[in-house]
Amino acid sequence: MKIIYDKARAPNPRRVRIFLAEKGIEIPVEHIDLGALEHKSEAFAALNPMRRLPVLVLDDGTPIAESIAICRYFEAVQPEPALFGRHPKQIALIEMWQRRMELHLLAAIQNVFRHSHPAMKAMEPVQIPEWSEVNRPRVTEALAVLDAQLGRHRFVAGDDYSVADITALVAVDFMKPVKIGVPPEMTNVLRWHAEVSTRPSAKAQ
Repeated sequence: MKIIYDKARAPNPRRVRIFLAEKGIEIPVEHIDLGALEHKSEAFAALNPMRRLPVLVLDDGTPIAESIAICRYFEAVQPEPALFGRHPKQIALIEMWQRRMELHLLAAIQNVFRHSHPAMKAMEPVQIPEWSEVNRPRVTEALAVLDAQLGRHRFVAGDDYSVADITALVAVDFMKPVKIGVPPEMTNVLRWHAEVSTRPSAKAQ
């Protein structure tokens, strides 16, 4: 099997890289150059008609796209360490916080990036600067929710590191290119970010 993603630290491919590193799984890689718009080619569209990264291709040729779908595949293949939870309550809480981090934090940051960063002009059909500005306060709102949660728990979805932490870490790190910082009063987020950033998986390439 192989996983296809670009050389840059794009958020979604990085989520899968961190997940695989936590699992101790190594698989062959084929790099796709986003800058050269290789993901827009017809050859790549045959694997993922959405033309997004990453894509996992199984031994039988089945392509699996979407970061969390890929992570769930590997969770089923290798259950330990459990990153999606072990029992019904924990599984549900991790799913809830993973979706919150993905839909309310990471998505808002991506909207700021896609509609304001010069590098995205060639990739977005139309950049809408106003949409970028609409999403900036949404980032802070999501961080405030995360900060409150981390005031009660060591990790995003409770006391165990999970896929929710991976999504949140990637999101917070992706704030840098759009020049959004974690407010200094959000000490719980800062504490958590410092801790999860020291995990070897955070440096997965």
